[in-house]
Amino acid sequence: MNTKSYIFLLVILHLLVAACKTTDKALDTAKIPSLPTQFRNDTLTDTDDTTTIAQLAWRDFFTDPVLQQLIDTALHHNVDMQLALKNMEAAQLSLTQAKAGYFPDIQLQINANTSRPSDNSLNGLSLNEFLGSKHIEDYTAAVALSWEADIWGKIKNQKAAALANYLQTTAVKRAIQTRLIAQIAHGYYQLLMLHEQLAVAKKNLALNDSTLRIMKQQYEVGEITRLGFEQAEAQRLSAAALVPDFQQQINIQENALSILSGKLPAGIATAAHLDHSSWPAQMGVGIPAQLLSRRPDVKQAELAVIAAQANQKVARANMYPSLTISAQAGVNAFKASNWFNIPASLFGTALGSVTQPILQRKQLKTAYRLAAVEQEKTVIQFRQSVITAVGEVSDALIALDKLKAKERIAANRTDKLQDAIHHAGLLFDTGSANYLEVITAQSNALQSELELAQIKKAQLVAMVDLYRSLGGGQ
Repeated sequence: MNTKSYIFLLVILHLLVAACKTTDKALDTAKIPSLPTQFRNDTLTDTDDTTTIAQLAWRDFFTDPVLQQLIDTALHHNVDMQLALKNMEAAQLSLTQAKAGYFPDIQLQINANTSRPSDNSLNGLSLNEFLGSKHIEDYTAAVALSWEADIWGKIKNQKAAALANYLQTTAVKRAIQTRLIAQIAHGYYQLLMLHEQLAVAKKNLALNDSTLRIMKQQYEVGEITRLGFEQAEAQRLSAAALVPDFQQQINIQENALSILSGKLPAGIATAAHLDHSSWPAQMGVGIPAQLLSRRPDVKQAELAVIAAQANQKVARANMYPSLTISAQAGVNAFKASNWFNIPASLFGTALGSVTQPILQRKQLKTAYRLAAVEQEKTVIQFRQSVITAVGEVSDALIALDKLKAKERIAANRTDKLQDAIHHAGLLFDTGSANYLEVITAQSNALQSELELAQIKKAQLVAMVDLYRSLGGGQ
């Protein structure tokens, strides 16, 4: 290429760049909803205090060794976790591939062909006249190079999109982990509650047995009617039916926890009690703005916005001219014996081309508009993820506050009903109370104790939900 041709090509490229340069501004990052300085219903922390239980590792938050073992097993063997790791691996490979877009495409080409033209054709007559042959052979060995200049940042934005997608998979893996830890904790506390309710049912059954023996003696001596004795028997059978029911639920819950942990169904030895579960001394929840960095689902939604912005820029770059530089060099000969006759068989070519889409313009423009719509959708989803995250923290806080009040009431009620059982027994022995009052007192105490166990479990679940909703469990 002479100097004039080189200068002419540079001028043409400069004009194309100037003509295609866009004045569109990239869409602004998603506007975060105006976040308050404190969570609603937060009675645990002072305003602007950034200390949060989400900063604690899950082993420091859950101190029960049985629960720790269940969580650790689930993190290693749960199917969702394993799939998340494979998705991360695939996304990392895609990112490596996107990074390679800056490098030229280099290929080794080895060709050998032979052709036998017609004797009456111009090529056939020429071969006979000049080479004295009826066929011609051609042998080529060359290295071909092709490289596209990243004028509009297409490759750069493809890399940015691939990076954002990879980071999304890491955020998804973290989100699965926090959710899995919460699910294991929920199931474990459900198991503790069922064990406590089973103990309550057995204790109540023993009390019913004691009452029934007394009433049987009274019935035999004629102090009470057969109706009273039969009602006491029915009450005892109702209490007895709870025992196999809770045992069944315990086995089902153990199976569910085992499957969630990636294991075959098996029993789970629990020595803990609902009342023995303890939490860290510092129970701060921080400020809402911290959710943007701590909540993996919020981070995933933010990365989706970044990936969509990069994809939109790639779609826009596809509408502009592309500059491709290609070159080829090697050896070529029409006789195999001369193939490696150096330097006579050496050859080389170089080509620079500018390609501007014309007939595909409508298709490419539509693709760009679709990418813009997708980007706007991710912004909406990001905003919603932030609102949902703040709402989940507030829900957990109000649940903790109100459940604490409910536990005080239920515990007081249970104590009163236990006293009522004692007093009803004394009055019944002296003939001052009938059998219905004794049966009613026992039934009410049973239901109150079962309800108290449910409230205790709900408190533990609410604390787990608060930990997860703040981004804890990573």
